[in-house]
Amino acid sequence: MENWLLENGYPALFLLSFLASTLVPLGSEWLLAVLLINGFDPVLVVPVATVGNTCGALATYAIGLWGGPFLTQRVLRISPDGQRQAEHFFARYGSWMLLFSWMPVLGDPLCLVGGVLHTGFWRFTLLVTAGKFARYLLVAKLVLAGVK
Repeated sequence: MENWLLENGYPALFLLSFLASTLVPLGSEWLLAVLLINGFDPVLVVPVATVGNTCGALATYAIGLWGGPFLTQRVLRISPDGQRQAEHFFARYGSWMLLFSWMPVLGDPLCLVGGVLHTGFWRFTLLVTAGKFARYLLVAKLVLAGVK
């Protein structure tokens, strides 16, 4: 398995990063670290992981966006008044919380709520990408500092 991951380094990192940012409980930082330790270019590793993770977040956002009425009314049973209150709160504070979409456990639901509450596509993408890029950059710096 390790050989396969190293042979398919960047595509494997993209795929794992994508899956890790959906509702599938995976992590991608370990593969980023393995690739860096094995001499892969950090200038490529960090953007590949960021783009993969952002694409996964966009898939989760799309599920929230297009599955929103079903999720809120049938599954979660949120009243119209409760939904209006949640939309107001998210409009006031929530979209900035998307900077924390990189966090384990919390990040995927934030992306789903961003879709359910119809956060603007470009705002969503910018905030999520910024948070995820900062996380992968920090992980890469820590790994490379430990390797030296």
